[in-house]
Amino acid sequence: MNAEIPRPIRPVLSGIPETTLWTLHDRAAEAARPDGILRDPHAIRMRNALMIDWMARFGAADGSFAGRSRAIDILLTDWLGRHPDGMIISIGEGLETQSRRVDNGTCTWLSIDLPEVITLRRQMLPDTERFRSLGVDALDTGWLEAVDPSRPCLFLMQGLLMYFPPDRVAPLLRHMTKRFPASMLIFDTVPVWFATLTAHGLHKTPLFTVPRMRWGIDRDRIGPTLACWSLSRPLRLLPYGAARGRSWMASLALSPQNRLIPSQGRRFPRDRLPVIVTLPPA
Repeated sequence: MNAEIPRPIRPVLSGIPETTLWTLHDRAAEAARPDGILRDPHAIRMRNALMIDWMARFGAADGSFAGRSRAIDILLTDWLGRHPDGMIISIGEGLETQSRRVDNGTCTWLSIDLPEVITLRRQMLPDTERFRSLGVDALDTGWLEAVDPSRPCLFLMQGLLMYFPPDRVAPLLRHMTKRFPASMLIFDTVPVWFATLTAHGLHKTPLFTVPRMRWGIDRDRIGPTLACWSLSRPLRLLPYGAARGRSWMASLALSPQNRLIPSQGRRFPRDRLPVIVTLPPA
C-alpha cells in the first residue's frame, strides 16, 4: 500500500516522541540518494507530507539512523527466512517503516508507541490486516497479553531503551523472555559518554535538544549487566555506523572538547560505540 497522504500534516511532538521525526529525516534523506543504502519510498513520502523545516530543526542528515535501520533490516530478513509466518512486535516504533521494507507477504507486525505517536503514524501509514498498531505506554507490559506466546515472535526495541533507567529496562526484558521463551529480542544501546552528554543538554540544533538518555552502557559491560538481570541467553553484539562518512556521534566523540572519553590518539574507542544487541532463544 502506497496511498498518498491527503493533505500536509503539521506534527506536534516533543520530548522522546519528537525523536521519531529526527530518525525519519535521516532515513528519508538516505533513501532519496541514488546511492542510498535504504530503499524506502514510504519514508520519503512521509517526510514530504510533514510541514517541518527539516534542516533548521534537525540539521543535515548523516545516515546514522539509516545505518542502524539497514543493519536491523538484515537481522529481520534473516529471522523471517526461518519464520515466514512469524510476528514482529516493534516497540517504540514511531514512524519507522521497517515493516514495509522487510515484508515477505506472510508475516504480521504490531507497532507499539505512545497514543500521540500512533495517531500520527496511522495518518501516515494506515493499519492493514497484517500490520497493526497500538497506542500504549511501551513499559506497561499489559499489552503483551495481546501477543500469542505460541507463535514465533521477535521483539524489536530500536532507539527506545536508552531513554529509560535500568531499573525499568530490566523488568521489561525479563518479562518478555519469561513469557516468550522462544522469542528473539533485538535492541540497541548508547555508550555512557553519550548518555552523559544528554544529561547536560545536548543541542543537535538551536531548535532540537536530544532528550535525556537515562541508560548508557559501554560495550564491554552489556554481557555482565544482562547476566546480572538474569537474562541467560546467547548474546550477539553488532556495531553499526553511519551510511557514509563520520556520524554526528563520532564527531562528538573525537572532538578535543570531549573529556568524557580518555584520549587514544583521538581514535574512536571500540567499547564506546553504539551497538545493536540480539538475544535469540536460550
